[in-house]
This record gives sequence, structure tokens and C-alpha cells, in this order.
Amino acid sequence: MSESVLMLQAVALTIIGAATPLLFAALGEMVTERSGVLNLGLEGMMLIGAVAAFAATVVSGNPYLGVLAGAAAGALVALLHGLLVLSLLANQVATGLAMTLFGVGLSALLGAGFVGTTITPLPTLAIPLLADVPLLGSLLFDHNALVYLSLLLVVGLSLFIYHTRAGLILRAVGESPSSAHALGYPVIRIRYLALIFGGAMAGVGGAYLSLVSTPMWSENMTAGRGWVALALVVFASWKPGRVLAGAYMFGGVTILQLHGQGMGVSIPSQFLSMLPYLATVVVLVLISRDSVKLRENRPASLGRVFRPSA
Repeated sequence: MSESVLMLQAVALTIIGAATPLLFAALGEMVTERSGVLNLGLEGMMLIGAVAAFAATVVSGNPYLGVLAGAAAGALVALLHGLLVLSLLANQVATGLAMTLFGVGLSALLGAGFVGTTITPLPTLAIPLLADVPLLGSLLFDHNALVYLSLLLVVGLSLFIYHTRAGLILRAVGESPSSAHALGYPVIRIRYLALIFGGAMAGVGGAYLSLVSTPMWSENMTAGRGWVALALVVFASWKPGRVLAGAYMFGGVTILQLHGQGMGVSIPSQFLSMLPYLATVVVLVLISRDSVKLRENRPASLGRVFRPSA
């Protein structure tokens, strides 16, 4: 196999690694927003998930238990967020920002004793026979369990949202909670479940960072990925397939700046480092120019407080 092919293969594998945590967080947020709840606390939930996953792995020696711990930690923070915005009717934007600050501070406190500790990363699971296919084998069928899970999640959510009664109810709650309530659907309960699922997925995305991407704990290791995931949901028009494409596109931009620095590109390293976030801003500006299409795709009740009548 030629050196150029090996290099392209290595770049593709790196893009998959960069895209996977974004994909988990964005898919979870997509489900949350489909129910009409805006969760701006993804960054904090990812950090809490990352430190919980790392701590559980260090204590138990089992990275899979670490993943479960990350999901549970993200779900607990999302539950707190739900108590504030769904039960106490707090402003969703302000509460989401508070959750991010809470997650940043709490993760730094909980992770203080783990700084500098390293672990064995989540193992890869090569699919027999398929992984031995030249070139495409290692590219498609030789990954860790979370990469496979993220792709299965895209398929599962597509089927759930568009081809099941529960998915139809979720969309109805996001479009018109008052109408769904009038039909007898438990709007608040559905929103709680969607929010908790979104928090769990953010926690798994954080777990991927501390167990796979860089198998160690460091403060603020998400580096803004929660905000990028939020932008991805809008970019994808709240559709799972587009979330997948967007996550891999942003993953590619992230890897582009890393390879650019490694190849000694004569551009300031600070500019290369800001490329993923610059791309996020550009995408949001382009999307906002078509306000009609944005309104057509966005859940109509997104971010609005719902008070169930007696």
C-alpha cells in the first residue's frame, strides 16, 4: 500500500475520531430540541461526562463502566436542568448558560485529583473478516464500540423520529405542546425524557474525549465542542442524517488545522486552531440568511415555556 494511501487512511481515521463526540452531543441535542426544549448546557454536560467516565474507569479498570458513568452523569445534570426549566419554568437560555458554567466548575473540582493520570484507552473491536478487507477494512470495520454506536444511533433516531408513533408524539410536542396536551399527551414528562436523553448523549460524547481521544483528564478538555454541537443541530435542520454529515465535516475541519500545523504550514498556529470555530460562525451566518427555511425546519415551540392547564 502506497505511502499516500496510508496517509489518507490515517487522516480519515482521525476525522472519525474527531467527529464522534460531536455526533453524540448533537444527536442528543437534536432530540431535546425536537421536544421544544433548548439546552445550552451541552458544554458543561460533556465535561461532567468526561470526568465521570475517566474517574469510573480509573477506579473500576473497566472503560465500558466509564462510558455508562459518563452517560449517567450527563443525564443527572440534564435532570437538574429540567427541574429548573420544566418544573420551575426558568428561562431556558439563562439556565443553559448556568449549566455550562456549573459543569466547567464542577468538572474541574472533581477532576483535580486525576490530572496527569493516564489510562488504557477504550479498545478497538475489529469486525471479523470485514476488518481484513484491503484499505476499507480498517477504515470502516476496526473501531471502538462508541464509533459503531454513534452510527447506529443515527439510523435508530431516523427510524424513531420519522417512522414510529413515539417519534410523531415527540415532534408534536415540539411543534405545539398545547395541542399535544389537549390530546392527552404528558408534555412535561416527554420533555423530561428528551432532555435526559440529550444529557446522557452529551455525557457519552465527553466520555469519548477522556477515554479515547486523549485517554487522560484535563480541565476544559471539550474545548468548545458543546457549542459546535449546538450549531450542528441548526446546520442539520434537526435531521439525524444531516447531523452525521455535519459532524464529519466539522471533524474534518478540526483535523485540517492539526495536520496543517504538523506540516509546518506558514500560517500562524492560532489561526489554524480557530478554524473549527470560524467554520461554525460562517455556517450559522449562512443559515440565518434564509430565515424562512430556518422557521420551517425549527420546532415551533423551541425555547418557549409551557404551562399545562388543569
